[in-house]
Amino acid sequence: MLGAAEGAVIQGVLWGIMAIGVFITFRLLDFPDLTVDGSFALGGAVCARLIVEGMAPILAMIVAGLTGLLAGYITAFLNTKFKIPAILAGILAQISLYSVNLRVMARPNTPLLKNDTLFDNVRKGLKNAFGWEIGPNYISLIIGLICVILVVLLLYWFFGTEIGCAIRATGHNPDMVRAQGQNTNTTVVLALMLSNSLVAFSGALVAMHQGYADVQMGVGAIVIGLASIVIGEVILSRTKSFASALAAIVVGSVLYRIIIALVLQLGLKTDDLKMFTAIIVSLALGVPVLKRHLNVKKAVK
Repeated sequence: MLGAAEGAVIQGVLWGIMAIGVFITFRLLDFPDLTVDGSFALGGAVCARLIVEGMAPILAMIVAGLTGLLAGYITAFLNTKFKIPAILAGILAQISLYSVNLRVMARPNTPLLKNDTLFDNVRKGLKNAFGWEIGPNYISLIIGLICVILVVLLLYWFFGTEIGCAIRATGHNPDMVRAQGQNTNTTVVLALMLSNSLVAFSGALVAMHQGYADVQMGVGAIVIGLASIVIGEVILSRTKSFASALAAIVVGSVLYRIIIALVLQLGLKTDDLKMFTAIIVSLALGVPVLKRHLNVKKAVK
């Protein structure tokens, strides 16, 4: 049980960056972006292929994040230029990315067991420099936490800038943004590119941690991201600042993974995980409605 919980925490942290990317489109922009399933696998595929070809893992991660920018741009282009509805634009990009990922890897999956990843390099570097023997799981957790902290700090700074505030305002009141002389198409493009870049970056981290990239690794990523968001919001509903809201998403991602690990230990079949996740998301989304309903009843009494 402890081993399963430890693995769940690591997975929760690494997938938490993906959930933050989903938060940008789902909560801030009010844009249901289904590109996520494809861009997550794209990040893992690009990173794995480049590492196998001899590129340094840190550079492979950066390139993977940049490919996520392109994935987000495709969806934004379909939506803003061709006026394709947001959901359909995301589906079209997601479907096309499946073929792209197969092209990138030239096969359904790419193993990394014979190649050193970022986690391996850091572990070996610490051992050679300081003589520290740190287990691979702890290294993954430490690097994951460092990446999460950097992402939260950078996003906190970015969304405090003029363009960041414009993106947030676009999700709440696009008419007001246009009245202020801002182009909402531009803010949509930037938000989708940023979101999918984070998703692809998370996919690269997950691929290196699990030791392989697979064309199917992003299936259900959007639902996992939504589950992490709503669980984090329900558990930490009193958070007010933007930075704490981002941190709550990562906490929600970790809690989601722990819940999954516990129910698997209790005997839930892996075939039922998708249904169980859908139930969790539905319940978490329904909690605020139930709270308002109960508050109204109390006020009436």
